[in-house]
Amino acid sequence: MSVDISPSIGAAADKARLFRTLSAESVLVLPNAWDAASAAMIAAAGATAIATTSGGVSWSLGRGDGQRLSRGEMAEAARRIVDSVDVPVTVDVEGGYGPGPADVAATVRAVIEAGAVGVNLEDSTAAGGPLFDVAEQSARLRAARDAAAAAGLPALFVNARTDVFLFAIGPSDARLGEVLARTAAYAAAGADGIFVPGLLDLDVLSTLCAESPLPVNAMAVAGGPRVTEFAQAGVRRVSLGTGLAQAAYAAARRAAAELLGAGSLTALDGSLDFSELDALFRH
Repeated sequence: MSVDISPSIGAAADKARLFRTLSAESVLVLPNAWDAASAAMIAAAGATAIATTSGGVSWSLGRGDGQRLSRGEMAEAARRIVDSVDVPVTVDVEGGYGPGPADVAATVRAVIEAGAVGVNLEDSTAAGGPLFDVAEQSARLRAARDAAAAAGLPALFVNARTDVFLFAIGPSDARLGEVLARTAAYAAAGADGIFVPGLLDLDVLSTLCAESPLPVNAMAVAGGPRVTEFAQAGVRRVSLGTGLAQAAYAAARRAAAELLGAGSLTALDGSLDFSELDALFRH
């Protein structure tokens, strides 16, 4: 029996295949966007794909990070980002907007409908931990995989985030082993990549990359390793989390403080030209 594929799913499938190709060819650098304008500027800077940042998206909508948006609000923000660019977009769906596999499945369906071709699903039950146990998170990842297939996008890239290092879960000398155990289980559940934010030690990253059954995603931070150093350690994907959003808001605060204080505008030197930015949205 043939299955009708909607034009939107057909276009998403093409982008999903492209995203997988980009993920396999070399180190994939994913600057994180938080709204349509930031996504358009990142694409204009030459990004071949874009990731969203849950923190940045939440801040732009007047909320704090940590699933304080509804699933619908998150998906609508993702849709605006997808619609603003031609490159593939992968969406940070935090913890899946609910603890159970059915919650994760509903979230995956929502972001696929929004046009996303990848998701980032974390194993924290809340900011700071604790983590879902391995069996629970594996079930949640299987639900994501199954939901994508049922929605007509089996090529959806499922990036499994583990917060063992980010939240310093367990004894320090046991964390690498815990990540490797989780990575093996998550791979068996259908994950396509493993994301380990908070891990910046290049020696530990090298060991993880050598032993992991999944390609490793690291989060770059100011003062941390450069992309080339991550690549030498074996990392296949580098993202920035809320880093770009923080830099943008810092620039806004500097300019506002200067205007309100000295009354000058030197902080605006080097700003984007109005017409250049506006032209990105004349379509």
